[in-house]
Amino acid sequence: MHLLYFISLVSIAALVFAGALALGIRKKDRGSEKAREMSDHIREGARTFMGQELKYLAVVVVLIAIVLVYFVGPSTAFTFAIGAFLSSLAGVIGMSTATGSNSRTSEAVKGSLGEGLRVAFSSGTVMGMSVVGFGLLGIVGLYMLFPEPGILFGFAFGASTVALFARVGGGIYTKTADIGADLVGKIEENIPEDDPRNPGVVADNVGDNVGDVAAMGADLFESYAEAIIATMAIGVLTIEATGAVLLPVFVGAAGIAASIIGYFLVGGEDNLHWALNRGTFSASALSVLFIFLGMEYLFPNIGIGVFYSVVFGLLAGIVIGLVTEYYTASEHKPTREIAEESTGGAATNIIAGLSTGMMSTLVPMLTVCAAMVLSYHFAGLYGIGIASVGMLSTLGITLATDCYGPVADNAGGIAEMAGMGEKVRKRAEALDSIGNTTAAMGKGFAIGSAALASLTLFVAYTQEVGLESVDVALTDPMIVTGLFIGALLPFVFSALTMRSVGKSASIMIDEIRRQFEEMDILSGEEKPDYSRCIQISTDSALREMVIPGALAILSPIVVGLVLGTDALAGMLAGNISTGFLLAVTMANAGGAWDNAKKYIEEGNLGGKGSEAHKASVVGDTVGDPMKDTSGPSLNVLIKLVAMTALIFIPLLI
Repeated sequence: MHLLYFISLVSIAALVFAGALALGIRKKDRGSEKAREMSDHIREGARTFMGQELKYLAVVVVLIAIVLVYFVGPSTAFTFAIGAFLSSLAGVIGMSTATGSNSRTSEAVKGSLGEGLRVAFSSGTVMGMSVVGFGLLGIVGLYMLFPEPGILFGFAFGASTVALFARVGGGIYTKTADIGADLVGKIEENIPEDDPRNPGVVADNVGDNVGDVAAMGADLFESYAEAIIATMAIGVLTIEATGAVLLPVFVGAAGIAASIIGYFLVGGEDNLHWALNRGTFSASALSVLFIFLGMEYLFPNIGIGVFYSVVFGLLAGIVIGLVTEYYTASEHKPTREIAEESTGGAATNIIAGLSTGMMSTLVPMLTVCAAMVLSYHFAGLYGIGIASVGMLSTLGITLATDCYGPVADNAGGIAEMAGMGEKVRKRAEALDSIGNTTAAMGKGFAIGSAALASLTLFVAYTQEVGLESVDVALTDPMIVTGLFIGALLPFVFSALTMRSVGKSASIMIDEIRRQFEEMDILSGEEKPDYSRCIQISTDSALREMVIPGALAILSPIVVGLVLGTDALAGMLAGNISTGFLLAVTMANAGGAWDNAKKYIEEGNLGGKGSEAHKASVVGDTVGDPMKDTSGPSLNVLIKLVAMTALIFIPLLI
């Protein structure tokens, strides 16, 4: 109990640290009246979407809780509701801070690039610390109340439900606005990006926050909770050593302490990329040290092989992030080759982007496999679980590095919309450029962590149902059928979300065109109706997220009831394998297309307005829903399907 109290205090410290940073940001200057006006538009748009999404989500949570009470148990239903609430709360806090930091960041870069970096990164750290603080505090508190890890799966299921709606809804929202604003404003009307005369520009900036702050936070909150809880459950079933159940939460606490120290190591303006990586890499090294010392003195009965597994998980996360950077950053060969192929037109641009995305799956898949095999070799099934916890241990600063990006992006947009001058715009664009890379790395990390977390859930499922091996021989057609259904599911899910973006973007395009035709916007005589575009994105996102959400939750229950628990195990295996590969392909192809366009816009290969630039805009538009809607949503799909299978085992057996 003393250890649990200590870990609770560390969780509370994370939340206090997040609160202190948020208060510090609020004291910063918000800038000129015009900058404040545009920031307020973005903030109100984010509140509109978040408020309506939470209403839908509340209904879903109540309905699922009732089902859980009837089929699983009231304790699981209670932990489910707590998980959904804390995940939502972390998202609200993170997005509120982000939308309040954008104009403050653009104002801060007037002083120096380093000041702007500090404001934007502090905002991201509020999100990161809120996620790990609420996540770990919720797990420890509920474990004190229900000292049975199986009951805590309800907490993770609640987080999964929030993550699904945040990822799918937020992804549809952001790409509906982005595509409409780009195709009509930049291509048809030939006005700059983030021009305040574009009716879709505010909705586009809102989308950056709902997609890459709230949704990313919910996604990784889910991974964090699932990895810790599943490893606790595996520890009960497979490890006899004292403390195996509590080691995962201690690893989380060690990562929080390391992340807080890592925050203070971020800074400088000579090399912005290294300024961010210095904090992340330092936090990883400190986390390894803290975990080693903790295992030496607090968990002496647990073998050194478990520590090795933690390290393998951490290294796997770093490798996947660096590989994602290589394939998506404009400084490296793959993205520049896409830009060069753009000189031949849109078709060659798209071919190059798709091939880059497919090739980028090689190292991440081998990395996850290596982490899994080595962890199993040194610590058995428990090793696989603790490796996933190790990968996510420094989530506090890893998520901060990712959520920094949308704030920097908004700051650049406000600098343009408020007419803050060339110097401020260039500095803000420098922050935004690094933010694009960190966002791509964050998506890669989220996908990798989803794969390992899903494998941990899969192991927990096989242990719970007493399945010693998944026999995929042709003599067992039910398991093979489940395998094929699971492999199919990510493609159907992605088709639905991609189509949703296309349908919603068409409505947005029509509205933006109407405003340009019927209103005197370009001359500046009339202001665009930003609220109308915000409402279109909101309505479309909430409407279109229903079917993909139902598919993710109901499909494992139907397969389990109709084909049995062995077939459901096959489904989980197929879903994880193809879902992971498809997610990496789409996320990295989309990121590479985006940065290839930006590389051309910097003056390369003809610059803005050239044929290569026009082709790159087409590629970027194709990649938008891939990297910001379907790809990230697959993270949630592969975890939610496994979590649903675990939760409803009492119904299926």
